[in-house]
Amino acid sequence: MKIQRVETTVVRLPVEEPLVGAPPYPGMMREFVTLRVLTDDGIEGIGITAFGGKLMRALHAAVEEFGELVRGEDPLRAEHVLDKLRAASAPCGPGGIAALALSAIDIALWDIRGKALGVPLARLLGGLRDRVPAYASGALMRTTPLDKLERAAAALVEKGFRQIKTQMAVDGLTPAQEIERIRLIRNAVGPDVALMVDINQRWSVHEAIAIGSRIEDLGLAWLEDPTAATDWQGLAQIADALTTPVCGGEYLYGIAPHRQALTHHSVDIVMIDLLRAGGVTPWMKIAGMAEAFNRPVVSHLLPEIHVHLVAAAPNGLVVEYMPWTWRLFDDPPMPEQGEMKVPTGAGLGLRFAPDLFEKYGVG
Repeated sequence: MKIQRVETTVVRLPVEEPLVGAPPYPGMMREFVTLRVLTDDGIEGIGITAFGGKLMRALHAAVEEFGELVRGEDPLRAEHVLDKLRAASAPCGPGGIAALALSAIDIALWDIRGKALGVPLARLLGGLRDRVPAYASGALMRTTPLDKLERAAAALVEKGFRQIKTQMAVDGLTPAQEIERIRLIRNAVGPDVALMVDINQRWSVHEAIAIGSRIEDLGLAWLEDPTAATDWQGLAQIADALTTPVCGGEYLYGIAPHRQALTHHSVDIVMIDLLRAGGVTPWMKIAGMAEAFNRPVVSHLLPEIHVHLVAAAPNGLVVEYMPWTWRLFDDPPMPEQGEMKVPTGAGLGLRFAPDLFEKYGVG
């Protein structure tokens, strides 16, 4: 089997929060590069990547360049293809746009492999489970007014979610106001719902310990990215000072930074971003490394694909259900009563929505 051609398109999805109709997050990721890798055997693999910033044209160009480089290659030799692309982009370093473009190719190669063998990706990777827990994300943002925040939190519980994420580090609030706000959210969801809190690197080490220690009685499931993602020592200080688990990793590119986080004991829970990691191949390697450190792994964005990976990893804990990508696909997997089923179709078990490119294509 050989790769015959690669087709790419940029799509721009509407700004929305479909879980409970909460106000959409102004900085939500809505532009994506889609990828179709076609082989001479008639098998098509799909991939996706995104940046969430202002360099989409550059990312699209990078994916197109990689697409030209993989023509004629055997799609089942994923490591060989990835090595070739890494060598071609070596001056760009292991992160940034090169890694994001690499991810799209790698995802498509795994889709092809699954289709060639007639099995879902999760089974191809080990097939540990056929369903995994999912938590609601994106409806309880720091920009959401408090009255709407409480209603949205209660509505998520009514929809069956047993795990929910919100944010702290709200602009303009004092620590005391921050603490009052998170207590109101805890009251809205009740004591039995797992409540995660994302800081998005906005606190100093001192702030994280000072504020985090004052909300330990809330029994938070984790405190996510409380300070700079590569401040290994600072994160380790926070993790050591708090009983609340520290979660981190979404901002890290490739495999090596995760090794630093693990060896410095900077995180209790490892979050892996499929796109920044570089695709399915390095995602599973990071998960295996985390397993060696007795750490669970969780996903970041793209739940339609991540459901396969969390289901396959022995230390996979939960999928982040962030509904920013559901419109990309035809009949995508959706959470039901706080769980997601692994798609049963071969490969990713996904198809791009039939009207995706006509309706949302921009380049």
